[in-house]
Amino acid sequence: MDSKKSMDLTSGSLWNKILFFALPLAASSILQQLFNSADVAVVGHFAGSRALAAVGSNGPVINLLVNIFVGLSVGANVIIARYLGERNSEKVSRAVHTAILVSVISGIIIMILGVAVTKPILTLMSTPDDIIDLAVVYLRIYFLGMPFMMLYNFGAAILRSRGDTKRPFICLLVSGIVNVILNLFFVIVCKLSVAGVAIATVTSNVISSGMIVYFLTHEESLIKLSFKKLCIDKRILKEITKIGLPAGLQGVVFSFSNICAQSALNTLGSDVVAGSAAALNFECFVYFLLNSFTQACVTFTSQNYGAGNIARCKKIAFQCSIMGIIFPTLLSLVFLALGETALHFYTTEPAVVAIGLVRMKYCLIFQFTSALMDVLSGSMRGLGYSLMPALLSLAGSCGLRILWIYTVFPKAPSFEMLIVVYPITWAITSLAMLAAYIVIMRRTVKRSHASPAVNMGA
Repeated sequence: MDSKKSMDLTSGSLWNKILFFALPLAASSILQQLFNSADVAVVGHFAGSRALAAVGSNGPVINLLVNIFVGLSVGANVIIARYLGERNSEKVSRAVHTAILVSVISGIIIMILGVAVTKPILTLMSTPDDIIDLAVVYLRIYFLGMPFMMLYNFGAAILRSRGDTKRPFICLLVSGIVNVILNLFFVIVCKLSVAGVAIATVTSNVISSGMIVYFLTHEESLIKLSFKKLCIDKRILKEITKIGLPAGLQGVVFSFSNICAQSALNTLGSDVVAGSAAALNFECFVYFLLNSFTQACVTFTSQNYGAGNIARCKKIAFQCSIMGIIFPTLLSLVFLALGETALHFYTTEPAVVAIGLVRMKYCLIFQFTSALMDVLSGSMRGLGYSLMPALLSLAGSCGLRILWIYTVFPKAPSFEMLIVVYPITWAITSLAMLAAYIVIMRRTVKRSHASPAVNMGA
């Protein structure tokens, strides 16, 4: 294995390795979000608030269709990392080639489905009449790039399974720069409005997926990709699905709850939709920083569980939770301090900025309350328990959120009454996830005592 591109996750100090893993991953995710942020910023300044609302309101629809397959990429990460921890080279290779083929197939499915259902879903969401046509154009072009987006996501998950988060970052750095340049060209020079930013995003996805395939085919380690070996191993696919499907379904239901929220938001007018979309970008940046520690927890736990080191799995969960609280909180405080200055990156319209500030006040301040919900969920998945965190998230976040939207919000239909549901459900679900983690970890320790192959030392 090429030690320069991977790190030993099963021995030595943890906190520095978690940081070296998580920070490039956070930077990669933030760059990926910058694809959409660049779209929002360019159309907001050069195509008006309606174009801004059309682009910014599409996130829940995109996530509804892609999250099930993104969940499978999480399953691939867990299974490949576990096989690496077990030093099982044959299974690693079969899992890599299964994951890549699944990514291409899933991308094609999403592309066809997305193009077909875009207009009906946007209509069901009560998308304002003055932005729905623009939103349809953006989404249909965006979905054409799904095979490339899925290929990148699965390829990056394979690299992360051995501790490599730097090369996925390089892929997104290059494609992100191209995306911004093409956004400006298509919108300002070609006057293509939302179609231009969608074309730029698809082009960027093609570049990032091409780079990730190049890295995998030129690997010198167990995860080397060979097109001749592409096939689906049914047994490994079943293992990937066992971990990934609950995570994917959790993401789908989360997206459904966000679509319900977006539908309620749409009834408040296009200025509210635009302001919420602008502020949401800062939440995404904070969330991706938090999620990088979740992904670190998944990968580190998977490898150490495969190596039989349960005590180290506990340390991983604790340290990732602490970092998952501290670093996102610091970033939230930076965005809150910038306030209007930050929002002016997306829009200069006073009514839109005022709405954005309200969302930042409610959601950024309390983003830290979701840390335990995310990180401990990642720890349980790394241990092979994917269904329990999924069910808790569905009940605690999604269920309560939908209940709020259809019972509390109609009695006082204001933006503040809608947005306050997010920190409330984050806090409740985090407490439930902590209780579940304690139960599952005790169960894992008992099982390890019954198996002489498991190492209880650090």
